[in-house]
Amino acid sequence: MRGLRKKTTVVRIIILLLALAGGEVRPSIAQDACQMPGMSGMHGQQMSKESHSLIELLEQHATSGTDAEPNSTPFEMLMTTKNSWTFMFHGEAFLNDIQQSGPRGGDKLFSTNWFMPMAQRKLGNGTLTLRTMLSFEPATISQRRYPELFQQGETAFGLPIVDGQHPHNFFMELAALYDYKLSENTMLSFYGAPMGDPAMGPAAYPHRASASEDPIAPLGHHLQDSTHIADDVITVGFTHRMVRLEASGFHGREPDEHRWDIDSGRIDSWSTRMTVNPGQNWSFQYSIGQLHSPEALAPNEDLRRMTASLMYNRPIRNGNWASIVLWGRNQSLADGNVGNGYLFESTLQFLGKNHTWTRIENVDRTNELLLGENPLPPGFIERYFTRVQAYTAGYDRDVGFIPHLSPAIGGQLMWYGVPDVLRPVYGSRPIGALVFLRVSPH
Repeated sequence: MRGLRKKTTVVRIIILLLALAGGEVRPSIAQDACQMPGMSGMHGQQMSKESHSLIELLEQHATSGTDAEPNSTPFEMLMTTKNSWTFMFHGEAFLNDIQQSGPRGGDKLFSTNWFMPMAQRKLGNGTLTLRTMLSFEPATISQRRYPELFQQGETAFGLPIVDGQHPHNFFMELAALYDYKLSENTMLSFYGAPMGDPAMGPAAYPHRASASEDPIAPLGHHLQDSTHIADDVITVGFTHRMVRLEASGFHGREPDEHRWDIDSGRIDSWSTRMTVNPGQNWSFQYSIGQLHSPEALAPNEDLRRMTASLMYNRPIRNGNWASIVLWGRNQSLADGNVGNGYLFESTLQFLGKNHTWTRIENVDRTNELLLGENPLPPGFIERYFTRVQAYTAGYDRDVGFIPHLSPAIGGQLMWYGVPDVLRPVYGSRPIGALVFLRVSPH
């Protein structure tokens, strides 16, 4: 029965995708802009967002969950209308080849990807949004992981993932949102998702503009934004002018390693978040939450997580500049052990077709790194015990033209600051290099 339900769900989503593809995707839809809150039309095939307030930005729901970025942040998606509905499609896919040096280095050909079909319409004095986010990474990342030096989090084949990043679930999000306008400057919002993103942290790395060209997860992912795929999420938000307050309940266990199905569980965790967008180019958030038993290998350990971030976005002629400064902190409620992760990330689009980016991290790591991908010994207690620095620099350029798609070829270099305690395991100067082909809607 479980297999039948899963196949039925997949069929329904395929039908939705075919319906979206079957619509007329027009290169100019200025006449339909009134269907989308805050949309002013298109320039050629570039969709132009004219958000002049936090409320207008939030009504567009161009990222996962109820996350916000600066009002001026650009985004591209395919869009069409039918009757009173507006249908949109957003996403990106990378085909990557990674090579890493050192005793723990690995190499792999794999794809990271996500796709977001969405439908929206006016309903009463508000806006109803139905959104699905899918990823084919369970099929395009073999062995349930891709190589990433010093990365930790979740499991593969019952063992802790060390020096690797897990794939996303096929169902990254299944959500319904309703935004009710109490007045011109005040809005009440509701979000429900059997698989979704609670009010915790900034926009997750696959969806924020500052990481748009980097196909690799940050090392601080499980300190900062790993809750972007959570089970049974309910969120209520209140927005007045430039300030938004939210509260979420959700199931705290991270997704299991069987990535094709939909997990579920009782609501046992919570989070709250304050977002402030004081101007067109700035967005600040602070969030705090408690996660019940997030790790499968430490089922008796609860976590208190705090995050704070400041985003800056600046449109420039023939381009855009998006940046974030982010801090995340996990505290074990079992023994008080604390780990912190600090991140700076910035992506510059210039001369239309070019992108360059950097990511700089200073992240606490646990003693699981010393074990590698071996079973945990009896009585093992995971503790943060050292700190690693990671640096990334990359460049890509759009090449050729495919109708409604933007292909690019690029690459990035990663290097690390290795503490003395880890040099016998990793060497003193491990590096990584990655080349990719990226495709996104245009």
